[in-house]
Amino acid sequence: MSHENPVRILASTAATKVMKSELNRRRFLALSGTTAGAALLAACSPQSGTGSSPQATGGALEGGLSVYSWGDYDDPDLVNEFTADLGPNVTFDSFNSNEELISKLVAARGTSGYDIVVPTGPFLPQMIENGLLSPLNLDLIPNIKHVDPAFLGRDWDPNNEYSISKAWGTTGFVYDKTKITRELTSWKDFIDAAQNEASGKTSVLDDPAPLLGIYYWANGIDWNTTDEADLAAAEEFLTTQLAPHLSAFDSYPGGAAIPQAQQILMQCWNGDARLGIMESDEPERWQWVLGSPDTELWMDNWAIAEGATNPEAAHAFINYVLTPEAAVRQLDYTGYQTGTSGIEDLARDAELEMLDLVFFDEETIKTMHTQTISEAQQRIVEIWDKTKVAAGS
Repeated sequence: MSHENPVRILASTAATKVMKSELNRRRFLALSGTTAGAALLAACSPQSGTGSSPQATGGALEGGLSVYSWGDYDDPDLVNEFTADLGPNVTFDSFNSNEELISKLVAARGTSGYDIVVPTGPFLPQMIENGLLSPLNLDLIPNIKHVDPAFLGRDWDPNNEYSISKAWGTTGFVYDKTKITRELTSWKDFIDAAQNEASGKTSVLDDPAPLLGIYYWANGIDWNTTDEADLAAAEEFLTTQLAPHLSAFDSYPGGAAIPQAQQILMQCWNGDARLGIMESDEPERWQWVLGSPDTELWMDNWAIAEGATNPEAAHAFINYVLTPEAAVRQLDYTGYQTGTSGIEDLARDAELEMLDLVFFDEETIKTMHTQTISEAQQRIVEIWDKTKVAAGS
């Protein structure tokens, strides 16, 4: 991909509009969890956002900090340095999807035990409206000044009252060139290879929206469609035509599946693909493909869970990782753009590897689309669940 005109901004904010007004709390609760948990979520008693002032006031830091995030998403050396410098011991739990995150927070009703959480942008308005997040005290996060303005004030949180950009990325796939000897370039190619050379050795993300995206992107259908005919067609394809060929639902193939060559074809996020290829003993064996003709653009965000018991430490940690130096280390470890001003120049100056999987030109970014949360969300989750059942997962 060309880097003559590097792009450090997300796609147009018009593409990130969230249907907040159409989702009241009761509907949101019914849509947010897995199908199995939908009844539990819908049964929760109404509760508006707290609207309270941030708990953190700049006092002494607590001794611990609990983070609920996507798997292996922070440089452990950087985390250890935070503990050495400032004191709090940090523990991490991981989730595979926003639905899983939200389901746990709703069920806990402010007693999850987590301090920092990392939701994807379009899910934030409903989380805020329904009291799942605590407001930030931005006075305690002065390093927000290092965030590129293009990554601030997104539609899902215009004043950054509850969230700050952590990273953004996209979705594609990786394949084993020693097993699939033809060139794959598109989602149609992914589907064809999954049903042929990679049958029984194909994994997809354990995340509802990008799973349906495989079908929609391959067939020129709006990824955010709410048309029941589109949803039914996606369900039929995924459960009867793709599921029999799937061997895993794996959101992090870069951790083991790529380095250990456990699969032949793997849907994956760009940073995880970079990590897996770099850790492979045979990096030349693997080919990364950005999904085409269209694919996903997502942005994950630092946020603080309502009921956090370590709010001072939570603010201190977010502030700690927002420096340019920390951002470059995070990028190198995770493979994702952090939204830090000048991050591409810093990464190139540091001679980081495989930056073509991190930075994309303007024309490429135009093919990436942000998820919206709509009345079809529960249907999407149901299709995801049915596909996993059909695959024997």
